[in-house]
Amino acid sequence: MSKRFALKTLAALGAVTMGTLLMSAGAQAQQKLKWAHAYETSEPYHTDSVWAAEEIKKRSNGKFDIQVFPASTLGKETDINQGLTLGTVDIIISGPSFAARTYPRFGIAYYPFMFRDGDHLIAYSKSAVFQEMVNEFRAKTGIQVTAYTYYGARHTTAQKPIPNCAAMKGLKIRVPDVPAYRATPEACGANPTPIAFAEVYLALQNGTVEAQENPLTTIEAKKFFEVQKAIMLTGHIVDGLTTQVAPHLWNKLSDAEKKMFSEVMQEAAVRSTAQIKKREAELVSEFKKKGLQVIDVDRKSFVDAVMKNKPLESMGFTRADYDKIQAAK
Repeated sequence: MSKRFALKTLAALGAVTMGTLLMSAGAQAQQKLKWAHAYETSEPYHTDSVWAAEEIKKRSNGKFDIQVFPASTLGKETDINQGLTLGTVDIIISGPSFAARTYPRFGIAYYPFMFRDGDHLIAYSKSAVFQEMVNEFRAKTGIQVTAYTYYGARHTTAQKPIPNCAAMKGLKIRVPDVPAYRATPEACGANPTPIAFAEVYLALQNGTVEAQENPLTTIEAKKFFEVQKAIMLTGHIVDGLTTQVAPHLWNKLSDAEKKMFSEVMQEAAVRSTAQIKKREAELVSEFKKKGLQVIDVDRKSFVDAVMKNKPLESMGFTRADYDKIQAAK
């Protein structure tokens, strides 16, 4: 074998080996991820999730290819929360009430009349007490909470006006299957009925339940106004959604990637929060134009009933956490 032939052969082998390595590295580099939620494609939770997915792909030079699955296409909210642990989904947006089933301390955010408004909720999400909860939740489950989005003040809709707490007695109302969501209707003597979010419209339409409660933006997006006659501005819970990353993904990210994921997801949360606040301010007059009665309720009657019949400690929450949240600014 001539020296020239040997050199050419080595060069060719080197090129093939390098090409194989590059192809292998490329195959390993791109990770296809699933991001799931229960909201409609028209809602900012979806549109900003899509924005975040594209932004993460861009900032990672294509390493992370995230597909967003809206409207419970990968399962109901309980299912996708379980999916983080089972490894069937990688990222979700969900109310921390579901995470509270594993880590009950999160549930205090749903104690009725906990937050003054959306700004107070966002202040809580940046507070030391919330960060402490996030760290404890991750230590227990491996799941990382990266962002908090304002979901809206939850109000009540029904087939008839409900001006005060007493008027809610006996009302069959759909609520999520979480104690804190049931607290206000139970305190007022209503009959809270858990029904999957995707099935609420039909349940209202066919009379399985008479009423439901959700933020104005959700009442619009899910078209509940089509099958209800009155909206009561109870504002009993100021609600939020958390962005959560599964342990099987989070633990494999570098520190730089964790920082990038968190920053993008927080930017998406800020975008969604701004849209929700803007839309909330517009919707009262729009619902009136659609012919719905919009009722300013006797809010104190609801507050008093909750404090009497569902005190904080009876639901497993602590006064220390309550006081820290109240102080958040």
